[in-house]
Amino acid sequence: MSNNNDGFSASSVFLAFVLGGIVGAGVALLMAPQSGKETREKIKGIADDIKEKATGYAGQIKDKVTSAVEDGKDFFEEKKSLLTAAVEAGKEAYEKEKGKHSL
Repeated sequence: MSNNNDGFSASSVFLAFVLGGIVGAGVALLMAPQSGKETREKIKGIADDIKEKATGYAGQIKDKVTSAVEDGKDFFEEKKSLLTAAVEAGKEAYEKEKGKHSL
């Protein structure tokens, strides 16, 4: 859950900023007075840059997700062992009390 009161997360604001920059760059290229070949080359260059950045961001996201999954597994295993220990302690206490009352 986000800590922001307006419902926007930092990542969604950053993504909107990046997308706005991309759209602005595209409009600037299309409006610039240059030949079609030059414009296509610039668009190709920008597309290649975006592809590289997207690949980098995807790698970072994959690393973060993998880390979060591992943390979740560790947390689950820790709580599972605590719960198992509590259940075993409860069984032992039950058996003790049961033995006391059956005598």
